[in-house]
Amino acid sequence: MNRQEILELLKERKISYEITEHEAIFNMEEAGHVDMPYPDAEAKNLFLRDDKKRNWYLVTVRGDRKLDLKWFQSEFGTRRLSFASDADLMKYLHLIPGAVTPFGLLNDETCSVQFFLDRTFENQMILFQSSKNMGILYIYSE
Repeated sequence: MNRQEILELLKERKISYEITEHEAIFNMEEAGHVDMPYPDAEAKNLFLRDDKKRNWYLVTVRGDRKLDLKWFQSEFGTRRLSFASDADLMKYLHLIPGAVTPFGLLNDETCSVQFFLDRTFENQMILFQSSKNMGILYIYSE
């Protein structure tokens, strides 16, 4: 989906958002150099797979948190997890490394990827980077 289609989808679903424009960034380190109006809303996105390459997960957590994969496996009853390959990221979400975003789920034609959102974002603003040069898109969670 392109920028306009994403914005139309958000409006259609009555999801409140705000956009802050910035130059392209490709990792969390570069994101640290961008003046973000809501730094507490920063999120990072991890594309994971199980050890049999049968299950795929996109996990969004706060930018300053580390995801304990063993805890995640235990909490959600998954097999052993690791980061998915660049090729799998492209195959399922049509994204490249450094541009992982929940908007990639809109490209998952087979609905193969399960999405998990850090509970600490509940009823708060979340920063979702767009892979289509959208800038910073803040979405208000409910």
